[in-house]
Amino acid sequence: MTKIDIISGFLGAGKTTYIKKMLEEAYKGEKVVLIENEFGEVGIDGGFLKDAGITISEMNSGCICCSLVGDFDKNLHEVLEKFSPDRILIEPSGVGKLSDVMTSVIKLEESADVKLTGLVTVVNALKASKQMKAFGEFFNNQIEFATTVVLSRSQTATEDQLEFCVKQIQKLNPKAAIITTPWDEITGEKLLSVMEGQDNLASDMKHLAEEAHEREEEEHEHEHHHHDHDHEEHEHEHHHHDHDHEEHEHEHHHDHDHEEHEHEHHHHEHDENCTCGCHDHEHHHHHHADDVFTTWGKETPHKFEKATIEKAMKAFANTNDYGTIIRSKGMVEDVNGGWIYFDFVDGEYELRTGEPDYTGRLVVIGADIDEHKIEEIFGLE
Repeated sequence: MTKIDIISGFLGAGKTTYIKKMLEEAYKGEKVVLIENEFGEVGIDGGFLKDAGITISEMNSGCICCSLVGDFDKNLHEVLEKFSPDRILIEPSGVGKLSDVMTSVIKLEESADVKLTGLVTVVNALKASKQMKAFGEFFNNQIEFATTVVLSRSQTATEDQLEFCVKQIQKLNPKAAIITTPWDEITGEKLLSVMEGQDNLASDMKHLAEEAHEREEEEHEHEHHHHDHDHEEHEHEHHHHDHDHEEHEHEHHHDHDHEEHEHEHHHHEHDENCTCGCHDHEHHHHHHADDVFTTWGKETPHKFEKATIEKAMKAFANTNDYGTIIRSKGMVEDVNGGWIYFDFVDGEYELRTGEPDYTGRLVVIGADIDEHKIEEIFGLE
């Protein structure tokens, strides 16, 4: 039997660092396949993905790393057949919903010898409160369906910050184990024993995920049916009524409402002072990440000044001129020799030097992003 652990967490929470720790300390001697399911067309961690399918790369500790795009269920079957692993780690997109990924694995349990054992969400202890407000359901869903929540950055948080963070997580999910000890003070084996000790809760979460998926399907069907019904009514009116002033007014208002709805849908997700109820899980569980977030990515041999990258990072942090930027990362060649690696998460960034890559790569993820302006600030227009 193959165990499957899902390691989720919002963009930049520290999922990859957590996984590396577990590979080095907890999964020794196991044949492990790591599956990265990136959001959008671009994934820096697993390489840029051009074609749908499976991209394989070797990782340290003898782990095989796959990046899946396209038909997730089909590709999971292929991974099982090709590698027969002891354990599969799934690292979903930072803006994916944990319940959606769980549903795919639950389906797989019916047709393959696998068991969903770990439902882990990595949460930045310093940013949790802000991200709950700013990103609503996309952030909260990952906590609501976790059996274990692992706090990152806890070593730099004050006791008050940690206690506040834990209380907020417990409001969303009172049953999950919450790991607050800094990672360098706790072993991978201990973390694994906590994850696997939550097995009973995993069964409960599976039922909840299936129910959430069914609700979402029903709601989608209802919306689709409602849309068709409206369309029929509109057709009926079109054939049986004159195009008088009243109908023109009606059409005008309908279009205006539609524009307003579109505008709200794309903008209100990110307003921290929003009071429209957009964080209500029951009413908004049908949103999808690609309705709200956009990915811009580029591969380029262009050589960069460090000051150019720094200027872009500061602009993303301090203005909304380029959209609401929540994540940017990349590795590019430096005009002065060497390579610049940059990493921006939710208003904070770091630049460092790194190993040469096969070409320069940049990615920006956010809402309402202005791709032309982003190319301009990086000097790529």
